[in-house]
Amino acid sequence: MSDSVSAVDFWFDPVCPWAWITSRWMLEVEQVRPVKTRWHVMSLAYLNLTQHGAEGLSEERLQRLEQAWGPVRICAAAAADRGDDVLLPLYTAIGTRFHNQQSRSPESLAEAVAEVGLPASVLEAATSKEFDEAIKASHHTGMDLVGIDVGTPIISVDGSAFFGPVVTPAPRGEAAGKLWDGVLAVTATDGFFELKRTRDRPPLFD
Repeated sequence: MSDSVSAVDFWFDPVCPWAWITSRWMLEVEQVRPVKTRWHVMSLAYLNLTQHGAEGLSEERLQRLEQAWGPVRICAAAAADRGDDVLLPLYTAIGTRFHNQQSRSPESLAEAVAEVGLPASVLEAATSKEFDEAIKASHHTGMDLVGIDVGTPIISVDGSAFFGPVVTPAPRGEAAGKLWDGVLAVTATDGFFELKRTRDRPPLFD
């Protein structure tokens, strides 16, 4: 990577709608700023279990968390099979179906895997723990940069790491670049920790 291009590391869980929007913003940023994103998996299911413990969660919540493991396990299996470069196209294929089309069926996952040319056998990872240690290692690599009070996405760039930004809809064009400039300005400030306000709208994917 050229010295003039900043490497950006982005940790995502494909089930999170807010991370999805931020990822689409990041792709816009790449078009207007000298950055290149490297994609990594993390797991909200694992985060919830480590923060609350299984004993502190209802049976219904535990079932939802178990289902949430599936897509990130498929991403990890795909990366093991084809390398990390497959993560962005697979995340795009899954996220478009999950979030834009609001279709989270097993058939949607199968379509996403097929779209990027992966073997159907990758889908078997959804109910296997084979890649869980790799997911946890990637998860901790991101989380260790920012602490425990955050979720997905996590972004790291030029020695500064942060959660978010949480924004909807994704800014486009130069608006995306201006948000990037502002995020870098505040997160690079020593001692800066938080800006926040109540969300007054749901995730918007258009």
